[in-house]
Amino acid sequence: MRRFFSREFLGVFIPALAIAVAAFWFAFKYVKPAPPTSFAIDTASKGSPYYELALRYRDFIAKNGVDAEVRESQGSFDNLKGLKDDGANVDAGIIQGGITSRFDSPNLLSMGRLLTEPVWVFYRGDEHLDRLTQLKGKRVLVGPDGGGTNFLAKKLLDANGITAENTTLISMQLPAYIDEFLAGRVDAGFLVLGAEAMTVQKLLRTPGVRLMNMSQADGLIQRYPFLNRIVLRQGVIDFGKNIPPEDTSLVATRAALIVRDDLHPTLIALLAQAVLAVQSQPTLTNAGEARLFSLPSDSLANDDPEFPLAPEARRVYKNGPTFLQRLLPFWLATLLDRLIVLILPLLGIILPLIRIVPFIYNWRMRRRILHWYKQLKMLESDLPKAAPAELIAEKEKALDRIEEGVYKISMPIQYSADLYNLRDHVEFVRRRVSLIKNSGAAAGVLQPALVG
Repeated sequence: MRRFFSREFLGVFIPALAIAVAAFWFAFKYVKPAPPTSFAIDTASKGSPYYELALRYRDFIAKNGVDAEVRESQGSFDNLKGLKDDGANVDAGIIQGGITSRFDSPNLLSMGRLLTEPVWVFYRGDEHLDRLTQLKGKRVLVGPDGGGTNFLAKKLLDANGITAENTTLISMQLPAYIDEFLAGRVDAGFLVLGAEAMTVQKLLRTPGVRLMNMSQADGLIQRYPFLNRIVLRQGVIDFGKNIPPEDTSLVATRAALIVRDDLHPTLIALLAQAVLAVQSQPTLTNAGEARLFSLPSDSLANDDPEFPLAPEARRVYKNGPTFLQRLLPFWLATLLDRLIVLILPLLGIILPLIRIVPFIYNWRMRRRILHWYKQLKMLESDLPKAAPAELIAEKEKALDRIEEGVYKISMPIQYSADLYNLRDHVEFVRRRVSLIKNSGAAAGVLQPALVG
């Protein structure tokens, strides 16, 4: 009996257990492990806008028990190289717009555009310049080799037919620009910096140096979607000196915060919260004035022209932190988020199994009893009130087989009533067969001589 019970029990519960284990395996497979307690952000040199912005993110993130290491770098290309290198341990970095794309860096995601960086084109002389093609044949500063300014300047110049073959392109560090202009050793120069950058401010105030008003700004934007058109309004730099002397059209790129796609989703969401909090505050210069061309926080959820926006970041920008993160400390909210995903198999699969498995087990037990009830019913259904000896003998033989099968049934104790009822019914049919047999014998039905 125990052997049968164990076989029936295992036949039902082992498949159910296998389904439950598969559900938990599936959950573990798609649930990220606990997030690390630190990650790294590459920026630029200390004191740069990239570095200072990352420090504000670090302060926000530190309140949630996570260490965001802000690291110096050589700039956008250095950051991009680290992000693409699996062994560089770079998780996030700020890069200038226009230096790469999702096709060149498929493992990178955007956290949104953070800073507007105008493309400044300064020039010397009395000739009015408003198109890049007018720089052909001149001496043009294009920023240091390997830098973002150098890359973008050459891209825009090349689109206007200006190359090193027909123009003197001078690669030089940005702080040296002013001396080169003052010494008359250059005719023009590109800068990709914020309006508050010291080099930009000095050149705007340097006698004999003028800022190009780009008449083809809209055309450049149409060619290069990562660019935007901005207008430097008359006098906004210095109202007293009327700098600039007229509204000036510029193109600008926007620096983006980029992360690797294997950065833990919870850290991406936390970083997005930091970005949202910082971008929602006014960005001030050292003098306490609002920075020109600051990007509002509601622009963060806009599609990035170069990289796909991280799904976790988009969710935070549109809906804010999760319900649990608004109510609980970060570590506790993260733990509960993971537990909820693990509990889903329990709610969706295991709980129904708890209800279904006993039903199946009960059905399997009762099926064994119902099988013999079916045999017994078939035997009794064609049992006449009087029958020849051959039919009675056949019925008794079938009844013996049924009785033998019934007595071999092993059932758990809770099914004993059903089993004893079946045995009583077998005995009832046996008595009926005996009654027919005896009544037939008394009437001579069973005598072979009388059958014919």
